[in-house]
Amino acid sequence: MDIKAVFFDIDGTLVNDSRQVLKSTKQAIASLKKQGILVGLATGRGPFFVQEFMEELELDFAVTYNGQYIFSPSGLLYAQTLSNQEVAEVLAYAKKHGKEIALGRADGMLGSRIMSFGMSSLTQGLHRLIPPKLSSLVTQSFNKVVSRFVPQDYQELEALAKEPIYQILMLATSKEGTEVAQQFPHLKFTRSSPYASDIISQGMSKLEGIRLLGQEFGFDLDQVMAFGDSDNDFEMLSGVGLSIAMGNGSSRIKKVAQHTTSSNTEDGIHEALSYFGFLGQEPIFVSQDTSFNKVKQFHGLMDQRTQEDPRPWACQDAGYRAAFTIEELVEFVHAASASLAEFEATISQLHQAIDQAKEKVSSKVGEPQVDLVKQTDALADLLYFTYGHFVLMGVDPAPIFDLVHQANMGKIFPDGKAHFDSQTHKILKPEDWEEKYAPEPGIKKELERQKRAYHKHHSQKDAN
Repeated sequence: MDIKAVFFDIDGTLVNDSRQVLKSTKQAIASLKKQGILVGLATGRGPFFVQEFMEELELDFAVTYNGQYIFSPSGLLYAQTLSNQEVAEVLAYAKKHGKEIALGRADGMLGSRIMSFGMSSLTQGLHRLIPPKLSSLVTQSFNKVVSRFVPQDYQELEALAKEPIYQILMLATSKEGTEVAQQFPHLKFTRSSPYASDIISQGMSKLEGIRLLGQEFGFDLDQVMAFGDSDNDFEMLSGVGLSIAMGNGSSRIKKVAQHTTSSNTEDGIHEALSYFGFLGQEPIFVSQDTSFNKVKQFHGLMDQRTQEDPRPWACQDAGYRAAFTIEELVEFVHAASASLAEFEATISQLHQAIDQAKEKVSSKVGEPQVDLVKQTDALADLLYFTYGHFVLMGVDPAPIFDLVHQANMGKIFPDGKAHFDSQTHKILKPEDWEEKYAPEPGIKKELERQKRAYHKHHSQKDAN
């Protein structure tokens, strides 16, 4: 994986909810720089805001105002201003419709006192506590209430507009921003805040800013790793070689990213860089199967190793792995039995099935031999059967798998290490694991949710 540059969004990504860079993030960035990897910012914020991060973290460059203003410690590298006519048009619209706006200059986002409050760490943090269904209503109410007490000074804006303007910020809900954007097809509307729309030049974005930097510093987009959490990160995460969504990111961002890490408050950046081998480990491949990636993360934590070069299992180890599976199958049958007699009878049938399967495979395949293709085919069929079990049960396995994964990640002993069975190498559980991490209560709650969702859907269907 030839990564030459790594870019971080700021709010919700580089910094935590208190707008501080975590110690683990600082260590990770320092490690990247020691390896000769370029490190920069890609943000909707202006250059005045990012300067402290540039200095503290000794970064190589910054894409600010969503690509409109790009600079390095040595000076300005690229600047795209909005034309005087474009600024005047947006200003006239804002005045006519009573919209709160701020104008982004090189030295600040000016013209709106309440906009700075809406973009503060306190307000951003409070917004994360609001249920998604109420987010739009709360934002709209906030905008209306505050605007009454602190009215926009449009004369001040007209004076500010005479200076170079790189971005306009308009106080608006997501729906309102979409409606306004239809009035300005020659401009681009994006969002880095729940409270406002960012207005920039058509054709510009964080991704375009990164592309321009690549021309200057000698890297291609497929040699870029980028981290983000908000909608204005969509193009960036869609277009770079390796894209990472933060655990606190929007669902839209998580869908487009190749990998989702922990949140901005839970060492997400350090975790992802470690996972992809940029912090002293060997680089590892990433599957399109997110469940596979979680299990790989589990083994990376427990074993400190994962297999990158496809290889077949040796017979003894394959036997141990099969035994793990058989134990779960017996548990599955036990949970389907109405009595001990029924359970014993079914287990006897399983013994017979194993003997029959042995005869069938021996006669069909012939002399045993180590075969990667056949092992892979058998495990894929096993996986397919497992999904089939869920299909015929009517259970969505994805949230269940996440609960099991979270529980398994708790199998670290007080000494900070994983412990294994000396013979089978099966990962053991700490004494307090059942009390702290057992997934059954969470699984029960999730299954009840799925049942309620089913009955609600059919009740509505019957009503119609």
